[in-house]
Amino acid sequence: MTEPHPPAHSTALAHALSAAHRGLAVIPLSRTKLPAVRSPHRAEHGRVRCHGECGQIGHGIHDATTNPKAVRALFAVAPWATGYGIACGRTPHHMIGIDLDVKNDIDGIANFEALTREHAFTIPPTITVATPSGGRHLWLRGPADRTIPNSVGRLAPGIDVRGSGGYLVGPGSTTTRGTYTLAPGTEDQVLADVPDGLLQQLTPPAPAAPHAAALLPIAGRQAVALLQFVIDAPEGQRNDRLYWAACRAHETIDAPALAEALINAATRIGLPESEARATVTSAAQRIARGAR
Repeated sequence: MTEPHPPAHSTALAHALSAAHRGLAVIPLSRTKLPAVRSPHRAEHGRVRCHGECGQIGHGIHDATTNPKAVRALFAVAPWATGYGIACGRTPHHMIGIDLDVKNDIDGIANFEALTREHAFTIPPTITVATPSGGRHLWLRGPADRTIPNSVGRLAPGIDVRGSGGYLVGPGSTTTRGTYTLAPGTEDQVLADVPDGLLQQLTPPAPAAPHAAALLPIAGRQAVALLQFVIDAPEGQRNDRLYWAACRAHETIDAPALAEALINAATRIGLPESEARATVTSAAQRIARGAR
């Protein structure tokens, strides 16, 4: 006989189905706010970059869906799920999440109010979620023709932005810190458009890409070509290009210096340094295994 799911699981599923009905793509989350469906590649060795092309589930935000049958299937394979995440940046809403964190000595709500005064914009009434720590999630409708990047503390301490590729914990989710709920008075609100003043802060002008030679601590045509290959990477291919270039770099005698230059180039075009270093390290390990 099938064991009944715990109440928190059933509550999260019900809320997730309601969000999906409104056109918001969802995934189940564990109590730690991480995707609950385990990766099908977790037992595989080496670098695996699959966003669901394998046809299996367990690819985090790439599993997010508005299909109620698919939502139920995701929750069915993760009975430990007690929450759900809402994918940001997806059609038709192109949702932007403003996560105002309140913890320790950081007050994201106060810092955001200061930001609105400094840049002369106001947030219209919109869906707002109260977080267990006393913070707020503001839901806003973004423009269809612009990609809003994720950021942590870039606007001000305690202000995180959830854009394309990110997700927000949905109301009705239970986590180790408590339950996320709709803020009083916002239950019947609809998504408000992001104000122009805030949009300008969310999409600052991209810095001009440096020429490869300016980043090189060493000389050589191959070194310049590898760095330029990374610098010219279009969005969505930056990590893959970095990995390929790092593999080639670790086949040269200048590998240590060139690896650092590649990491520097990757951070200049928008990759987090920790992600760039992990990719370069993975490339080095692959080349080392091949040389044995």
